[in-house]
Amino acid sequence: MKKNKKDEQMNINEILVLKILVMNKKSNQRKVSLISDYSLGKVNQVINQLKAKSYISSEDNLTLKGKKYINSHHPKRAIILAAGYGLRMVPINTEEPKGLLEVHSEPLIERIIKQLHEVGITDIKIVVGFMKEHYEYLIDQYDVDLIVNPYYSTRNNIYSLYLAKNRLANGYVIPCDIWFKDNPFSTLEDPSWYLFSDRLTDHSRWCVSKTSKVRYTKDFGNRMIGIAYLNQDDAEILTSRLDEMIKAKKYGSFWEDALVDKKQFLLNGRIIPNSEHAEINSYEELMELDSHSNHLKTEAIKIIENALRVDKTEIHNIHTLKKGMTNRSFSFKCNDKRYIMRIPGEGTDKLIDRKEEYDVYQQVRDEPYTENILYLNPNNGYKLSEFLEDTRNSDANDWDDVTKCMNLLRKFHQENYQVHHEFDIWKQIDFYESLRNEPSEYKDFMITKENVMKLKPFILDNIKQWSLCHIDANADNFLIDQNGEIYLIDWEYAGMQDPDLDIAMYAIYAGYDRKQFDKLIDIYYQNNCDEITRYKIYAYAAVGGLLWSNWCEYKQSLGLDFGAYSIAQYRYAKEYSKLVLDYLEKNNA
Repeated sequence: MKKNKKDEQMNINEILVLKILVMNKKSNQRKVSLISDYSLGKVNQVINQLKAKSYISSEDNLTLKGKKYINSHHPKRAIILAAGYGLRMVPINTEEPKGLLEVHSEPLIERIIKQLHEVGITDIKIVVGFMKEHYEYLIDQYDVDLIVNPYYSTRNNIYSLYLAKNRLANGYVIPCDIWFKDNPFSTLEDPSWYLFSDRLTDHSRWCVSKTSKVRYTKDFGNRMIGIAYLNQDDAEILTSRLDEMIKAKKYGSFWEDALVDKKQFLLNGRIIPNSEHAEINSYEELMELDSHSNHLKTEAIKIIENALRVDKTEIHNIHTLKKGMTNRSFSFKCNDKRYIMRIPGEGTDKLIDRKEEYDVYQQVRDEPYTENILYLNPNNGYKLSEFLEDTRNSDANDWDDVTKCMNLLRKFHQENYQVHHEFDIWKQIDFYESLRNEPSEYKDFMITKENVMKLKPFILDNIKQWSLCHIDANADNFLIDQNGEIYLIDWEYAGMQDPDLDIAMYAIYAGYDRKQFDKLIDIYYQNNCDEITRYKIYAYAAVGGLLWSNWCEYKQSLGLDFGAYSIAQYRYAKEYSKLVLDYLEKNNA
């Protein structure tokens, strides 16, 4: 049976005053005014309303009806959302999920759990995903339950809340990355609310009025904190909206999006002073709150301190760079200069030999066309380099850019650098295939692989040069500055190979069709490429396509999905192996 809202539901003001009267037995109206920040006149008005509704007596004591109301409106449960990567927390998130970051020697999520316990809430579910094993100890220590979100890497927190949708009524929804000076939870809640800061920001389009209504604004809105309380009725509405959004596969949404319908916000707003809480989304925010936190002492930060001979307090403006296919990187400023720190990604140790990468950088480090490396660990792959200012990634669809890229690639190949290791593409195909530990998702994979392998004799018979090659020569790894100077970065796959492989790699990364591919070859060879070499480069496109298709399938087994890129690589393997095999059959006839 649903509540009779007219008889039972109080407004925000009545709830707050009643809470103060309950928690402070000897409160007079002046004390209530001081705690609530309401005027004496407003406090008097609200108390009179409570008396008129028979919740308190003429002596400001709780009546039987008031006691029943409090007992029936005691929050029963809480959902803590702790599944996400917390990518803005680099470099901390490579070692610990952000819910377990310590502030004043206390993990964030433990502080939240303790504050919930203080108001009698012990029914606590935590939705986990990234580094979920790190949260397991909470089951024994605090008698919580874990709900695992297997799609944490590809779906936002709307899916995490959806997994807990049957646990929302009469409970709190709480992000794991927030710290409160005082306990934000209560033994008495009704109606529902969403928590906002009194700080205004252009990242919010919601403004909380004096009557607690949340209104849409085109100007600055109140900062959204992420905590909400949901009574039975509003929980049912939210659950229905979550069902609709997940059915529509709106996985990129945040759970708060389900509170919005045509610029109308489902819940009332509750305001908290910005000074009373801290949302910890970055390394610098953690440092600002607790400069002695143990989680500031990450390996990446120690490397920066030692390499640049600075203290961690001199490291500023940390920004997560676009998550690469192999690594996680962040830029930062120190002494007015920008740098990039690379942190190897999941499974990287199986894909790349860091000692070999170190040897490559020793060869090319003095070249003006590559980045300045300040630190490179040949054992674990951590790399610190100077940021190339005022540069942009080359554009594979801009043929002026492509010409610059091919001219640099040709110049590099002509240097004829030699190292002691090769990039054995044939072994790498089998190696990546073995890593995934299960059959390919492509039904005709074995046929495609067989066709690609038939190209090996043709390729080996027509190699003219054997030198250091970049291997990962895609458009994003060529940077162009404002003066037109061009750079080639990220040499972690480099090794001895046929330079023609680099041309093919550029083409398949760019997604070129046959006409574009031929134009690329003509630019590199300056319109002097013989037919055999051209078809050998086509063959390399098939081989490279199979290589990176296998690589994508392995990475997808780790929870990383590269969308259309993986299918495109498999198509190169199929289509260009057939193209070259038809050519060879015709010419051998």
